[in-house]
Amino acid sequence: MCGVRQKNMASYLKTTKELLVFLGKSLFSVLKALIFTFIPKPRKNVAGETVLITGSGSGLGRLLALQFARLGSVLVLWDVNTEANEETCRMAQEAGAMKVRAYTCDCSQKEEVYKVADQVKKEVGDVSILINNAGIVTGKKFLDCPDELMEKSFNVNFKAHLWTYKAFLPTMIANNHGHLVCISSSAGLVGVNGLADYCASKFAAVGFAESMFVETFAQKQKGIKTTIVCPFFIKTGMFEGCTTSSPTLLPILEPEYVVRKIIDAILQEQLYLYMPKFLYLVMFLKSVLPVKTGLLIADYVGAFNVMDGFTGQKKKT
Repeated sequence: MCGVRQKNMASYLKTTKELLVFLGKSLFSVLKALIFTFIPKPRKNVAGETVLITGSGSGLGRLLALQFARLGSVLVLWDVNTEANEETCRMAQEAGAMKVRAYTCDCSQKEEVYKVADQVKKEVGDVSILINNAGIVTGKKFLDCPDELMEKSFNVNFKAHLWTYKAFLPTMIANNHGHLVCISSSAGLVGVNGLADYCASKFAAVGFAESMFVETFAQKQKGIKTTIVCPFFIKTGMFEGCTTSSPTLLPILEPEYVVRKIIDAILQEQLYLYMPKFLYLVMFLKSVLPVKTGLLIADYVGAFNVMDGFTGQKKKT
């Protein structure tokens, strides 16, 4: 009987100790988050880091490349458009890139991703910052969208993330050093009228990036960081013709502003970045409000009609 009591007491003490440690760590993490809300976290140095950016031939990808060039990073540029990507390469060199290499790669093709990844490893070395930025949008209602276009959306917007992680994450794990950046969308957080396939692919990208963050954390890979970026529409031409009826709450974002925020998030190792900040409130309200109330708010801010004027990226002649 005495042995049973001692065993129960030992179990109780162990449970109490684990609870106190948990509460202490939780309190510390909350206080740390509050402190960094008012005092910016120290920015890490990415000089000499090898940064791979998909979709670097234009838009955000090109602007990100130029910013990392100014920070002294080694750049690996991937795009399906060889000419545009070579132009980004030239601009990055002029911006002061330590070293830059451009590769033609169709990220929708798994075999091509693996093939070009092997080239990068042989010719440049280990990638330490991986930015999955490449994306496409069909802009068609679900029943009007051909199957092949929906499949292409998934291949570029989501599946490419799987293949690039498979290609470059093992070395990051071996080195316990790396940063995985997912450029998703506000359409990866809430459904949007007229963007069913795009939303699905971007939701998938967010879910994958989150789960890989949890997986690396559970495996105690503290040197591997994750940043998940979800912006509203950006003036890059990709969503040409789209409008907002609430520019104060949901403005069409300037690319330079978005890139500046992304760079800051990466350098401060921030997990989530939503733009504009109204999206943080949207996510909270989505969790607590009745569905009908949420739909009324969406209607009020014009969320149902943002795709009405969509024309998409104009092809250069």
